[in-house]
Parts: sequence; C-alpha cells; structure tokens
Amino acid sequence: MAKLYHVPLSPFCRKVRLSLAEKRIECELTEERYWEQDPDFLRRNPAGKVPVLKIDGMTMAESSAICEYLEEAYPDPQLMPKDPKQRYEVRRLVSWFDDKFHHEVTSKLVYERVNKKVMKKGFPDSTNVKAGAKAIKYHLDYMAWLLDRRRWLAGDVMTLADFAAAAHLSALDYISDVDWNRSEVVKDWYAKIKSRPAFRRILTDQVPGFPPPAHYADLDF
Repeated sequence: MAKLYHVPLSPFCRKVRLSLAEKRIECELTEERYWEQDPDFLRRNPAGKVPVLKIDGMTMAESSAICEYLEEAYPDPQLMPKDPKQRYEVRRLVSWFDDKFHHEVTSKLVYERVNKKVMKKGFPDSTNVKAGAKAIKYHLDYMAWLLDRRRWLAGDVMTLADFAAAAHLSALDYISDVDWNRSEVVKDWYAKIKSRPAFRRILTDQVPGFPPPAHYADLDF
C-alpha cells in the first residue's frame, strides 16, 4: 500500500490525495508535523516539505512531480489530456494555483489563520489576511471567466487542473474564506467536483481547534 506523509489543510497534499483517490490507489495517510524538522522526515525529504509519497518502492516529493508520475504509472482514469496543447493548458493552470493563487491567497489566509496557531508562531497578520481576502475575488472571477467558456477549467474534461484548484479552495472553504455567492458557475463547478468519490475522505478532515463550517461537507452546500 502507498503511504502519504501530509498535512490535512495543505493544498499540495490535497492535490496528491485527490489524484490517488481518483485513480483508486489505496493509500495510508500519516500526518507529518514538518515544521518540527524531524530527522526521520528530513531523510525522506531533505527539503522538509510535504507531501511525501512512498509508492512502488520509491519515496517521492514535490506534488506536481508526484501527480505526473501517478499519471504515467497509473494512466486510468486519465487526468492529463493526450494533446500537447491541452496538456500545456493543464500544466499552466496547475502552476497558476500552486504558485500565484497560493502566494496571493492560500498563504495569506490558511497559513495565517491556521498554520501559525498550529505551529505556535503567533497571531495572524491582519495585513496579510486583508490582502488574501481581496485577492481571492480576482481569482474567483478568473475561474468564472474560464468556466463560462469551458466545461471544466482546462477544457471539456476534468483534469489535474481542476484538482489543483479544488485542493486550494477546499482548504479555504474549511475556514469559510470562499464567497460562493460571488459566482454561480464557480459554485456549480465546486459542487460537481466535491461530489466525486475522490473527495469523500478530504471532506472528513478535522483540524483540532478549527471545526469546519456546516456547509463544508454538504454536497449541496
């Protein structure tokens, strides 16, 4: 069985978890307090980051590299298109969410509101929280623009781009930081993706001291 070292609200871990679940790969989850720099964990990943996946006799780090490996080693169901232009668009959007969205939104909200307390690093920085709350509106509008033109974020079929976006938004939704009323098309997209069997385990996550809102696990909001 595969083993994933993760943190429940990490969008990078959630992206890998969604890929594993969609491909029906059984995986044991081990929560890793990576900020404590445990020597055993650093031997698994000297970068000291999650996720780390043990599978097929290998120990893997970096979420996008892990997801691309899973796509090549376990191609059914397919999460990356075969057409090079479509694959580019998926990779572009995965990078958008894991880089730009993470820097402007997730790190400003989830990390400030939750991670600081869990890691005992003080109180949230109100300037960062305000910046994240402002930036997410722009990103939701961009998603709405894409979904007005496509069935899914990167095209006509669900791809890793949708899982990357959903990984970030689900972590934010856990702390009620997504205004689902801002865009009906984005809300419908999220309801559709969180209704997938691959999402079930994520919707049962619990972070001590941070209970999720009532709508978090409600498939109909």
